[in-house]
Amino acid sequence: MAFQKAVKGTALIGGGAIATVFGLSQFSQYRNKHGTFVHAQAAEAVTVPIKNDFPTREQQILALKTTSEFDVLVIGGGATGCGCALDAVTRGLKTALLERDDFSSGTSSRSTKLIHGGVRYLQKAIMKLDFEQYKMVKEALEERANLLEIAPHLSAPLPIMLPVYKWWQLPYYWFGIKLYDIVAGSQCLKSSYVLSKSRALELFPMLRKDELVGAIVYYDGQHNDARMNLAIALTAARYGAATANYAEVLRLLKTTDPASGKQRVCGVRCRDVLTGQEFDVKAKCVINATGPFTDSVRKMDDQEVPNICQPSAGVHIVMPGYYSPDNMGLLDPATSDGRVIFFLPWEKMTIAGTTDSPTDVTSHPIPTEEDINFILNEVRNYLSVDVEVRRGDVLAAWSGIRPLVTDPNSKDTQSISRNHVVTISDSGLVTIAGGKWTTYRAMAQDTIDAAIQVHDLKAGSSKTVGLQLQGAEDWSPTLYIRLVQDYGLESEVAQHLASTYGDKAFEVAKIAQVTGKRWPIVGKRLVSEFPYIEAEVVYGVKEYARTAVDMISRRTRLAFLNVQAAEEALPRIVDIMAKELNWSEQKKKEEFEAAKKFLYYEMGYKVKSDQLADSSEISLGPSDIERYKKRFHMFDKDKKGFITILDVQRVLESISVQIAENTLHDILNEVDLNKNGQVELNEFLQLMSAIQKGHVSGSRLAVLMKTAEENLRQRGVISVDRSGGGL
Repeated sequence: MAFQKAVKGTALIGGGAIATVFGLSQFSQYRNKHGTFVHAQAAEAVTVPIKNDFPTREQQILALKTTSEFDVLVIGGGATGCGCALDAVTRGLKTALLERDDFSSGTSSRSTKLIHGGVRYLQKAIMKLDFEQYKMVKEALEERANLLEIAPHLSAPLPIMLPVYKWWQLPYYWFGIKLYDIVAGSQCLKSSYVLSKSRALELFPMLRKDELVGAIVYYDGQHNDARMNLAIALTAARYGAATANYAEVLRLLKTTDPASGKQRVCGVRCRDVLTGQEFDVKAKCVINATGPFTDSVRKMDDQEVPNICQPSAGVHIVMPGYYSPDNMGLLDPATSDGRVIFFLPWEKMTIAGTTDSPTDVTSHPIPTEEDINFILNEVRNYLSVDVEVRRGDVLAAWSGIRPLVTDPNSKDTQSISRNHVVTISDSGLVTIAGGKWTTYRAMAQDTIDAAIQVHDLKAGSSKTVGLQLQGAEDWSPTLYIRLVQDYGLESEVAQHLASTYGDKAFEVAKIAQVTGKRWPIVGKRLVSEFPYIEAEVVYGVKEYARTAVDMISRRTRLAFLNVQAAEEALPRIVDIMAKELNWSEQKKKEEFEAAKKFLYYEMGYKVKSDQLADSSEISLGPSDIERYKKRFHMFDKDKKGFITILDVQRVLESISVQIAENTLHDILNEVDLNKNGQVELNEFLQLMSAIQKGHVSGSRLAVLMKTAEENLRQRGVISVDRSGGGL
């Protein structure tokens, strides 16, 4: 009864407030009602022919070298840069794009994976009567609808729950969320709704029950960010853009304008990172779309120009899927320090983040222990006391750099803009900075509009609203069933391929290897607990993947889901890529080491070693120490004080269990802090202490030794699969 009264009161309080903004929303709703029609018209208006397939990287490099002059040259292969290339080429402009690393290797692959308007920005717009913030949210909601339409295989609506723990917050949050729906207009994904306490706990059983009043559920979009970025790049390539990853811009080329006598940017000197060859690429217009590296390119143009980028680091962590329902996210609107934390299901795992702290610009941002623990503490505040939030359950962690900017055209150059900014230098360099993932298309449109105007390029209006991306054309929600029926793939693998490659999933299925089993017929997995298959590595090379890091982090998302699984898959990935790219044994070794370094520093693997080392103070009771010593000495029969692979093999053989030597090496290496090929008694006790404190979970050595001890009595079977525990 109290809950029903509160809901009625909420409706009365919020109704009047919503009426005050209803008029403002009418024009937006009118536009949105015509959205589908506009989308169809825009897509049909593209007169540039699209190829059935995209060129090879070698063909793209050749096009860059031999084309006398491009209309537009984009620097940067993130979402915005690729969006600019797609916008330009579909207008009929001769377009090139250069990325010094891989497509989406920076911020665009390290997001919260949301396609959203920004609930918190709307709150600020209302509280501060800030019309610019309102316009930004409105634009983002329009772009959200477009992105869900043009890449339905990579994106989907996601319900997000906002739990309420004080009665007065119910009308406050309800009003804000309803306003979010109204601003979206007819492009609102689904209407938000209020839940009772019991219903909220039914949908999100992990939620903290104490003092819970109820909850509000609203909808935003979610996507596979790196694959979405790649889809934009591949679509641009199919329309004729000369796009190349691993092509680094060394300097800008300039010429003197005969009419004005001024120096004008006319191209770039670049280097093919893979071959070391340098060459010039000429263009009428050069666009700087380098995200956090915006200022470094601007200073290539003018050393004296002041910085406009204010980099901010956002850390995310990934935890096992059981921490959240399969299809319901959670929003913490007010953390202990005023930030917002999302807790979202993604790829059958759970993402938690993000933080927001000043940082230096770097190509290799590293998640800090402080940020990881901040996120874990906030998660603990919202989850039931029955759910033990363990530090050891962090499967992966990463840091992305937000390229926040100050608007150089604004009177207040110190104020940070949450919107995007397009600037033109005296020499004609076009810079697009700021903004957010969701609005990449609108940012690209504004950028190309400015480029056309300033450089007098001959082109029409933007054609990218409603323009389907790579894989979307013949995709349907039931496409995976055909993959199962036609090729004999596992259902989970087929669903993964369909949601990753769209209608191009059949191309991957065609090259999948026969398993030799009754079922599945084809599709050898890279690791047992994830649906990635070996054929994706072959196809990934076709999609311009040129390093092992490209494959584990952006063609597949293994590194973002579980760093231990990514490391386990590395040897096979390197072998397949070596065959496709003709790598030497030395090159294979270099790629393997580079990928391990990436996992260790940038994806949180270092945290595992640090957690074990930081737990050097062994906080075990006397009885526990005695019990674990006895277990250790069961393997260390010779009383050496350490155990090796041979010791473990001997015990396993005595109970008729065989495990591959390389697997045993990996198992011991997880605990071998000294990296001397052996696990000492002190290291083992540190491990058991860290497990008891929740700092480490899922240690295969701990599971193996415990199970071996029991099996010596019962003679059962030992399992050494990862238990789902993490770093």
